[in-house]
Amino acid sequence: RHRLNGVSALHTELLKQQTFADFNQFYPDKIVNITNGITPRRWLHQANPPLSKLICDTIGSAWIKQLDQLERLAPLAEDADFRERFAAAKLANKTHLANLVKHHMGESIDPHTLFDVQVKRIHEYKRQLLNLLRVITLYNRLIDAPDLELVPRTILIGGKAAPGYFMAKLIIRLINDVAVIIDNDRALAGRLKLLFIPNYDVSTAGDIIPAADLSQQISTAGMEASGTGNMKLALNGAITMGTLDGANIEILEQVGAEHIFTFGLTAEQVKERKEKGYDPRQYYEQDSELKQVLDQIGSGYFSPEEPHRYRPIVDSLLNGGGDPFMLLADFRAYLDCDARVDARYRSRDDWFRSAVLNTARMGYFSSDRTVAEDPASGQTVPLFNPRLQVWAEHF
Repeated sequence: RHRLNGVSALHTELLKQQTFADFNQFYPDKIVNITNGITPRRWLHQANPPLSKLICDTIGSAWIKQLDQLERLAPLAEDADFRERFAAAKLANKTHLANLVKHHMGESIDPHTLFDVQVKRIHEYKRQLLNLLRVITLYNRLIDAPDLELVPRTILIGGKAAPGYFMAKLIIRLINDVAVIIDNDRALAGRLKLLFIPNYDVSTAGDIIPAADLSQQISTAGMEASGTGNMKLALNGAITMGTLDGANIEILEQVGAEHIFTFGLTAEQVKERKEKGYDPRQYYEQDSELKQVLDQIGSGYFSPEEPHRYRPIVDSLLNGGGDPFMLLADFRAYLDCDARVDARYRSRDDWFRSAVLNTARMGYFSSDRTVAEDPASGQTVPLFNPRLQVWAEHF
């Protein structure tokens, strides 16, 4: 009767094949999969009034308790008028977030730029640092070629680190130092903006997630148990840019490969690289853009008052069995994927067709399905909790 639950299909297989392989041989039916879910009441109906109203006006309100009803929106991805109304709801949320950022941080962000978002706990395996290497590369490209055609971006990073997590705190500081350098370069005004959102919490998430155009889910493959931020962002019409990790794989299966941006090593490839002996320095030596970025970080380009401030970051990537989360191995694939994002965003119709389909195909990721799913059969069972039913009826 007692079972061990994996919270995504990939995570469950890792439990069976690696973490508890011996246990699984003795008890092959004990490890089951019930993929995590999120509540649509909180993460769409309450957090995103403009989009919730549009959906209710279009297909009624049954989706609030039966998220698979959102599939009725899928045909409307081909409706130009609906795409424009969907885009208007997104712009309203972006404008709302821009006003909050101005009020609380004194920073100006342009709601007409691409809102490129990574919000989650700060941890090396979640690879906020890989995101930052990309930002610095974009910065260098714009400095070297001022006429370079690049979709204007507002890159938002938010999250908290454990109090004693030195490297995570250092990465947060580097993000802020890079943001200062970018802000002080007038040639980049309106083209590239980096902002670290402080004190990230559930309420802040409720403001950021509805405003996101692009959802960064770039953990090292095999490291993320599931992820639920990816589900919240996709439900609100953000397109995922991510590795084949955690529930990203199941989001890919639901939305289709043409409506998600994937890149990087798979969990199996990560395992193989580590077993054969991974040498991150070869990527550093062979990729001139990567070398430039790491040299800038290590030499104090972003911390001239303390040139060696970020040497520990560079050392962690290059020296003594460095780069355990394989940022350098995925760096070039990440930039190539970013170029695909840039090209898609230039076509408003293509972008919002994908955005609508991301919202429409998130029915599987409802926490109602998670709670009701029978771990033995994989089928959903009726919810008999009367308190839950009364609470759901309230919405």
